[in-house]
Amino acid sequence: MRSFLISDNRDTLIGMKMAGIDGVIIRERQEVIEKIEELKKTDDIGIIIITEKISLMVNDYVYKLKLSKDKPLIIEIPDRHGSNKGQDSILRYIKESIGLKI
Repeated sequence: MRSFLISDNRDTLIGMKMAGIDGVIIRERQEVIEKIEELKKTDDIGIIIITEKISLMVNDYVYKLKLSKDKPLIIEIPDRHGSNKGQDSILRYIKESIGLKI
C-alpha cells in the first residue's frame, strides 16, 4: 500500500516527496474531490494525506468518506505554518468520534 498527498502548497509536497510520498498541488474544491475519487479506484493507494486547508475546502465530503469506513484512509496534516485546529484537536476528535472523554 502506498500513500498519496493532496496539498495546497509546494513546500508540503516537496517535503513529502523527500519522504517518498507522491502527490499533487490542487487549489480548487471540485478538483480535490475528483482526485480523491480517482485515488479511491486505485488498489495500491491505502492512505490519502491532505493538508488542513484542503480539508477545510472539502470538509463535508471528507467527513462522509470517514464515516463510510471505505478505503483509503484519509489523514489531515498541518502545513509548514502549523495547525489551525488548536492543541487539543486529537482529544476533541476522539470525543467526537466515539464519545469517549479522556
